[in-house]
Amino acid sequence: MYKFLICFALLAFVSCKSSQNGKPSKDGNHKYTNKLINESSPYLLQHAHNPVDWYPWGDEALAKAKAEDKMIIVSVGYAACHWCHVMEHESFEDTLVSKIMNENFICIKVDREERPDIDDVYMSACQLASGRGCGWPLNAFALPDGRPVWASTYFPKKDWLGVLENFIKIKKDDPGRLEESATQLQEGIKQQDNIVLNDSDQNFNAKKLDGIAANFLDNIDFKKGGRKGAPKFPMPNNYEFLLNYYHFTKDAKALEAVTTTLDNMANGGIYDHLGGGFARYSTDGDWFAPHFEKMLYDNGQLVSLYSEAYQLTKNPLYRKVVVETLEYTKREMTNPEGGFYSSLDADSEGEEGKFYVWKKSEIDSLLGDDFAKVFNEFYEVKKSGNWEHKNNILHRKSSDEKVAKKFDLSITKLEKHIASAKSTLMSARDKRIRPGLDDKILTSWNALMLKGYTDAYRAFGDEAYLEAAIKNANFLVKNAIKEGHRLNRNFKDGQSVINAFLDDYALLIDAFVHLYQVSFDEQWLDHAKKLTAYTQTHFYDKSTGMFHYTSNLDPELIARKKELADNVIPGSNSTMARNLYQLGTILYQPEWVDLSKQMLHNLSESITETPQPNFYSNWCSLYWTVVNPPYEVAVMGDNSKTLSKELMQNYLPHALILGGKSEGNLELLKDKLIEGETRIYVCQNKVCKFPVLEVEKALGLME
Repeated sequence: MYKFLICFALLAFVSCKSSQNGKPSKDGNHKYTNKLINESSPYLLQHAHNPVDWYPWGDEALAKAKAEDKMIIVSVGYAACHWCHVMEHESFEDTLVSKIMNENFICIKVDREERPDIDDVYMSACQLASGRGCGWPLNAFALPDGRPVWASTYFPKKDWLGVLENFIKIKKDDPGRLEESATQLQEGIKQQDNIVLNDSDQNFNAKKLDGIAANFLDNIDFKKGGRKGAPKFPMPNNYEFLLNYYHFTKDAKALEAVTTTLDNMANGGIYDHLGGGFARYSTDGDWFAPHFEKMLYDNGQLVSLYSEAYQLTKNPLYRKVVVETLEYTKREMTNPEGGFYSSLDADSEGEEGKFYVWKKSEIDSLLGDDFAKVFNEFYEVKKSGNWEHKNNILHRKSSDEKVAKKFDLSITKLEKHIASAKSTLMSARDKRIRPGLDDKILTSWNALMLKGYTDAYRAFGDEAYLEAAIKNANFLVKNAIKEGHRLNRNFKDGQSVINAFLDDYALLIDAFVHLYQVSFDEQWLDHAKKLTAYTQTHFYDKSTGMFHYTSNLDPELIARKKELADNVIPGSNSTMARNLYQLGTILYQPEWVDLSKQMLHNLSESITETPQPNFYSNWCSLYWTVVNPPYEVAVMGDNSKTLSKELMQNYLPHALILGGKSEGNLELLKDKLIEGETRIYVCQNKVCKFPVLEVEKALGLME
């Protein structure tokens, strides 16, 4: 039904030569300034001096479109997006293109990271119109009331001009076709999140989990890790589920799927071997050539995953990855008050990856012949390059033992050699022009890294990790939580203006529950409880038993959507369902546990029958929890911190850790404090076994 719109990219349109005047002149003055100049988003500010008359999303732009009866162009991207920069340079800085856009459309720029609700609506339109996946930059055409008629992604300038001219023609000659398309797309978007309250008998059982795991494993590349094919994205939540599955079943293939993925990622080019941290994805099937942008949300989740995998396997590579990634986070992604920045660009000096890649001659010159030979062998550096333009992406293929043997070195000597070489190259790299930093602070993404720090603390016991987690939590309490425990989503330069979405609440609640378990400070449970209550008032839909993505305080879009599936970031409904189960257990509120089970039941058919369970990986982990209820482990007494640290260094996905030096206000801790002793109580469904004094005995009670 969208055939007349889909063909635009294929139409030839001849344009005359034009100038590009979005950049400042030699005296530093800008020829053009648009409405984005008053925004705080780095992505929007990047476009503030385009000749396109961009507006931010809001009443002013929408009212202007209706008053002038003009179609709207909604262009969505984010600061670290490589192809967003390319399209800006080719089209949005071009005076001919901008003239056509300005005269015929109202042009709105959206930072998808600040406004995922708007992005979701128009991304859904793109997927419906094209019948396939879409990406960014996302360019949607809409009627003056905001209803999309068509959307697609990147266009070269010539094709973009063709798209513009065709919409101008259709608007003039056959506006009824646009109305028809808008009606159909709006209905399709509303239907995407249709879900019915499942009132049948609940039947959660382990056999169904075996089928879910089998479908997970069918999609795994057991040679290189990750899902089969290319590109490869880190999908941490998938491997959290498989770790859980292995813990309960000892299925060796489940553990192999995780370790093969983590090993190959850690050795691949997607990992920054000098500075730590992961790029967003690998463009190939080997984790070799990354799309070099670094996102906070990936790295926060990967810190958690590698920490958990270390707890289970004690693989020193996983510890190294966590340590280096958190060093990178502290060095490059943390503001003085403890908030975490959003991302680093893929590009610097107009080239993707330029900051990270090396010519062999550069390395040889910096290290000298002897050191360089070992380093180049260690990281697969070639004279002809291993990537584009004779550049090298550092990655590993050979083991330490193989490299050490080739150069007649001990492993210890090799490690010192490589560490010294990396330090030298890092010093040289720090003198390069850096990729752009998106320094806005997003509540949901900060929550993911906050949880990453707590998981790293559990695995390694480093007090600096707990201190960083608490500092970030205090930053969010000060700057994100408002009166009545309403949240704001964003913070930059002292401004915090966007009402938060469900993922902000869900992920922060999850992070606070984890922070309580490593600190035994009940204020974090109190915040989690109040945030949960707020979501029930302002996001919960009684008719479906699920949560809307937007608050009932937000202005309405063309559809009020629910985020049901999991993606690179766990979905907000699945995260809320897990929160309700954990908090309901810890705070002894069984109605929250029941609500969690109902949410899972609503999606149980989709979860258990789909051949692609990776889209429900967080729901799958909740399914495990429902089938295997968690232990409530209380560590009570003066030595509770020491014993809980020892306990948490083990992989315990089926345990909620509580305790402290006093009983506090938790029902589960009542009457468990014995003066002069530190006892560990292992309970399940509020029924406790005899307390023990040693961690080893407590672990035995959970086998």
